[in-house]
Amino acid sequence: MDDIEIEAVEEVDLTDPVLIEGLPGVGNVGKLAVEHLLEEFEEATLVRRVYADVFPPQVTIDEGVAELTHVAIHAVETPGEGPDLLLLTGDHQAQSNEGHYHLTDAFLDIAEEFGVERLFALGGVPTGELVDEPSVLGAVADESRLDELEGAGVEFREDEPAGGVVGVSGLLLGLGGRRGLDATCLMGETSGYLVDPQSAQVVIEVLQDLLDFSVDFESLEERAEEMKEVAAKIQEMQQQQQGTIASDDDLRYIG
Repeated sequence: MDDIEIEAVEEVDLTDPVLIEGLPGVGNVGKLAVEHLLEEFEEATLVRRVYADVFPPQVTIDEGVAELTHVAIHAVETPGEGPDLLLLTGDHQAQSNEGHYHLTDAFLDIAEEFGVERLFALGGVPTGELVDEPSVLGAVADESRLDELEGAGVEFREDEPAGGVVGVSGLLLGLGGRRGLDATCLMGETSGYLVDPQSAQVVIEVLQDLLDFSVDFESLEERAEEMKEVAAKIQEMQQQQQGTIASDDDLRYIG
């Protein structure tokens, strides 16, 4: 296998397509968001698979059938006046710095092949504690987008996220911006220790406002309630172990 192999599964014609990336990361916020969009847009078309030797050496198994680790890109022809979408997600990111760069370049090549001029990288920003009403933080490659994003409720905070944006999401901003693409990163606040459907929902809500589409959130809300129950059980266990009343801050010590 070559370092990176791109399998062309289907060809589609899209109108002003926007790339939305959601790979595993803090709270799995981006991955959950894109997977939810795929569930809601049931007629999404698989158009590309990306295989690479920088992914973990493993396969997934579905009812006994093996599938080599890859990133999948689906096309969505949205109803209404909004742009069509390219949804990128997978189970893994690259395992090396060089791999992140090479993969991101491959993703951008595919995006440009479909005529993408605007992209959104989705992720989470850790708070170290549970957040009842998570905000969405933003970063852009072009400051001309700041007013529009702030109008959609995105916050831009000085020196946040601390340490910048890493992985594919960060490189889509950096490398995408160097290619002249309109690149934005949307990051939902999350504890950083639990899978966070609530944070994924607030990120999608911003996308709905910006891109003029609408999806239902019932399944995400159900998952969010389940995660709240998990968090409550964790706090109860901590109280029993420590003999004190635990606060949300205690969750920062859960690995």
